[in-house]
Amino acid sequence: MKALKNIIVGFIVSFVGSLPLGYLNIIGVEVFSKFGLNSLVSYLLGVIVIEAIVIYFTVIFANQLMDNKKLMKCIDFFAVFFLLLLAYLFYAHSNQTVEEHNYLEDYVQYSPFLIGMVLCGLNFLQIPFWMAWNLYLMNANHISLKHKLKFHYIFGTLVGTFFGMLAVIVLLDSLSQNTIPFSKYIVPIGIPLFFVVLAIVQTFKVYKKYLR
Repeated sequence: MKALKNIIVGFIVSFVGSLPLGYLNIIGVEVFSKFGLNSLVSYLLGVIVIEAIVIYFTVIFANQLMDNKKLMKCIDFFAVFFLLLLAYLFYAHSNQTVEEHNYLEDYVQYSPFLIGMVLCGLNFLQIPFWMAWNLYLMNANHISLKHKLKFHYIFGTLVGTFFGMLAVIVLLDSLSQNTIPFSKYIVPIGIPLFFVVLAIVQTFKVYKKYLR
């Protein structure tokens, strides 16, 4: 049961984290539109290879940090600001459009798999993103990362990233960003609101645990 819960939670977190129109998704749209589905799948596999490495090491560090009670108290408080920051970032990046960028010209001579690996490797923000998420989920008892359970969680995150990016890329390639509800409402309104609700819940937990 814990294994299935790890997979589901990992999938949800990673799927939602893949929805903003960041440069990885923008390049994915260009790869898909110019080279087709096979090249897009190759590109996404390159992305999740690097993400697998990043998530694995952040999980290892998260397990070690969980034993530090004072640090975990700080993380409980920090989680409120982290969730609010995610809400802001989703809202702030929702106004970007695919037409504003033309990244692929610089990378077209390389294989899509290599492009995915290199660009994901340059995304240093994913390290604090996954470290904070892993600690938050562990401390809230949403996941367990002991022994083999961490691999179920990692598997869930990778599947979530793959299908999250695939869904966004295909939708943005098929329909104008300014006409589909996904881009007009879900990313700029629904997802930030979701993280605001999580921040409120986390605030209540902090109050009950430390302040009441």
